[in-house]
Amino acid sequence: MELIRGLHTLAPHHRGCVATIGNFDGVHLGHQAILEQLRQEARRLDLPVTVVIFEPQPREFFAGDQAPPRLMRMKEKVRLLHHYGADRVLCLPFNRRLRELSAHDFIRRVLVDGLGVRHLVVGDDFRFGCDRAGDFALLQREGEDCGFRVEHTRTFMMDNDRVSSTRIRTMLASGNFRQAARLLGRPYRFRGRVIRDRQLGRTIGIPTANLPLLPGPMVLRGVYAVLTRLDDGQVVNGVANVGWRPTVGAERPVLEVHLFDVSPSLYGRIITVVPCARLRGEEKFDSIDAMMRCIQRDISMARTFFAAQASRPSLDDDAACVPASSVSISDPVACLPLASAPLAYSSTDQDDG
Repeated sequence: MELIRGLHTLAPHHRGCVATIGNFDGVHLGHQAILEQLRQEARRLDLPVTVVIFEPQPREFFAGDQAPPRLMRMKEKVRLLHHYGADRVLCLPFNRRLRELSAHDFIRRVLVDGLGVRHLVVGDDFRFGCDRAGDFALLQREGEDCGFRVEHTRTFMMDNDRVSSTRIRTMLASGNFRQAARLLGRPYRFRGRVIRDRQLGRTIGIPTANLPLLPGPMVLRGVYAVLTRLDDGQVVNGVANVGWRPTVGAERPVLEVHLFDVSPSLYGRIITVVPCARLRGEEKFDSIDAMMRCIQRDISMARTFFAAQASRPSLDDDAACVPASSVSISDPVACLPLASAPLAYSSTDQDDG
């Protein structure tokens, strides 16, 4: 798979392809259906599949911190696009120059001169070019003149509703990890390299592995029961805080995961963290002692959650056996305990003083 950064890096051998254009945030089942649509046409024409994306995403350019939170980093997006069938990804920097490009110039410079597109798949509500002047009808007319066909995407429905990144964000924010996994076709996850941070957790007996997160809006923020896959294949239960650590302060958002019953050295290693159940929101405590007491309740609650799932012969509405890779897309199908709503503290979980 080839990642092409910017129009200026396109070469003659990149001309001739079937293509699509979009954000592809989450690479969910709807996106996967588009990629399969492209693959079918690519096989017929014996051409590569090219996906055109933007960085930053257009709504981020226009709305800044008011834009919807991303579901994934660009690196993970490119990796999944390749997994689901893309041969090439063209990433265009969305800046003032691109924003001011007319719809006709976009077609000529990107689709015709740059990529030599033979078949284009986009939504019938797709808009592009300066002031969103370009639409599906314009693409069809230009395609007839320039020698490429335009096909609209097939809407992918689940439970009588369209699968979309917006719908997935809503599911995640509400703690419905089971439904989010169904829409994604895999569990939602964080993946990255463990960094050396302030190591405060070790000083209070709760060591954590920390992953830096993107600045800006966050789709998840709070404390979660999680499964963590280490780079040696081991999968470990744990609890994670996602956010800004308001009690101790932070320069950037971070995911801190505490692994149960193991304490391997993880600095510099790649780990994958799958949130399974929301425990509570992120809080600012009056003291470190108060924070430690709450973390101990979080740990107890997460252990209880995982123990209940392990002993349950059949999963009820609070968790789901999701047919997807356990944590890595290369793994065989496995069942994960994914909650459909936030967990609630029981009376035995409350602090007695």
